[in-house]
Amino acid sequence: MKKLDKLILGSFIGPFLLTFVVVDFILLIVNMLKYFDEIFGKGLSFWIYAELIGYFVISISPMALPLAVLLSSLMTFGNLGEHFELTAIKSSGISLVRALRPIGVFTVFLVFLAYLSNNYLVPRVNLKTFSLLYDIRMKSPALDIREGIFYAGIPGYSIKVNKKIGDNDLKDIIIYNHNDILGNLDVTIADSGRMEKFFNENYMKLTLYNGINYNEARATRGISEKPVEFRRSTFDENVIIFDMDEFQLNRTPEDLWSTNRAIKNIAEIKLGLDSIYTLVNDQRYLTYQTAAGIYPFYTRKRTLEPVPEILERKSKDDTIRAEKARIERAKQDSILEAKNLLKRDTVVKSLDDPEKRVSAPDTSEVLGVKAVGDLSKSDSIFQLKRANRDRNIDTTELVDEEALVENPEEDEVEGQVSMQTLTPLSEEEKASIDSIVFKRGYRSNALTMALNNARNLKNNFNQKKVQIENFEREYRRFEIAWHQKYTQAFACFVMFLIGAPLGAIIKKGGLGMPVLVSIIFFIVYYMLTITGEKWAKEGVADPIIGTWFSCVMLLPFGLFFLKQARKDARLFEPDFYIEWWKGMRKRLASQKAKIT
Repeated sequence: MKKLDKLILGSFIGPFLLTFVVVDFILLIVNMLKYFDEIFGKGLSFWIYAELIGYFVISISPMALPLAVLLSSLMTFGNLGEHFELTAIKSSGISLVRALRPIGVFTVFLVFLAYLSNNYLVPRVNLKTFSLLYDIRMKSPALDIREGIFYAGIPGYSIKVNKKIGDNDLKDIIIYNHNDILGNLDVTIADSGRMEKFFNENYMKLTLYNGINYNEARATRGISEKPVEFRRSTFDENVIIFDMDEFQLNRTPEDLWSTNRAIKNIAEIKLGLDSIYTLVNDQRYLTYQTAAGIYPFYTRKRTLEPVPEILERKSKDDTIRAEKARIERAKQDSILEAKNLLKRDTVVKSLDDPEKRVSAPDTSEVLGVKAVGDLSKSDSIFQLKRANRDRNIDTTELVDEEALVENPEEDEVEGQVSMQTLTPLSEEEKASIDSIVFKRGYRSNALTMALNNARNLKNNFNQKKVQIENFEREYRRFEIAWHQKYTQAFACFVMFLIGAPLGAIIKKGGLGMPVLVSIIFFIVYYMLTITGEKWAKEGVADPIIGTWFSCVMLLPFGLFFLKQARKDARLFEPDFYIEWWKGMRKRLASQKAKIT
């Protein structure tokens, strides 16, 4: 049996590596075409392109593995069936499932390896890919001055060359200087020139020969303005230095992409999900607070309490924030204490050193004599303040009772509220109050205020709704990125279940029928994956259902093909369907005969 396992596994490894390289190359070309205009024509070195291609190869490997497993397993068992080796294996008493075991074990190992790659290697590679792509996009195109065309690649200048000799010598040069943003008022014309890069190609020296420079001041608007200044100068040789910093590849810090979900592993994605849910819960809590603030009369005796789930989450988040603040404050206090101890040690050392000791003022003079001398003054000030306070207390206690009678209000004295005795209103007083309410428009003003409050509340709800929807959409995308770590790895096993039995049924090896069938199933898998992820992003389906949709839909096909392969079904032979149609016609004829 070991020899049989080695035979089957050896016949699978070769096609798998070959198809993986071919599929990865095809996906690499497709991926590179997306950024063709942005990465080529920038004058980059070979190693920069090699680094970028290496990152692309690793990042697209999760998509290439399922197709490679499908195609290689289909080719392997197709070759075994075409050369009657699979028939010999079955005739010796070995079942098809036993023959699939070595490749199945290898596929399970490949699934585990793909998961580790998706969780640890691919995020780091994506981080470096995003950083390098951004740097290449920000880099200006390579210096390419062509004959008869104005070149504006150098910031602040527009250069036209009528004839170019080699790469450095120029003829009939026109240069417009736009650094002052005044238009075409600074023009230089030269008979010839030469370009030379220096200082590691960070600067370029353009030497002009036999030319004229025209410089005109900008004219101010007005009817009776004076003629503007115009200068013309000739030169035999003029040197212009251009800064080529725009043409260099500057690498930006990778921390700028630290929030992108494509560069996070599962643990980091979980933290991101928790942070996004905290933002959503805070927005919901603020919605309740805003509603209570807009309608204060409604919440005077009762409050708009959020649902228990929001309150529980808010309490948990506040506790975490307080703990983080305490830790940060303790850290700052420890740093400050260490600095104070360092200063104290420095002072003690300086006092112990007789050469660095500084004469300090007499403490007895500072704390004793001056304090005793100022004692009488401080006592007099203290007594004066105490007298003023006693006088204020006496005046407040001796309040004129007539003033309280003249101003009938609810006065709170020492926590007790004195209420006036209320008498029932007469009919004339009620009519007077009603006339004030209706004639002066108090009711209409109240309705207007209520309508404005309702509109403000609606607008606030709409804004909060948009913010919460954006957070929830980002939350779903993080969940999709989380489940993709598993689905892209499990897709390898699904493709193995489809490819191996299908190859045993087709019994055709090579690159003909297997490639065609593999492409069809891979396109179906890709379309189902895109559809499920779109449903998950838009909230039509749960992210778990959306990400696992393609695998769940294709898994029954693999089980069906496995069942048919164990029965030696001839699904791809015309005779099978002809015999099936003849049997169907006989059954229909027999049914008609029974009816008649």
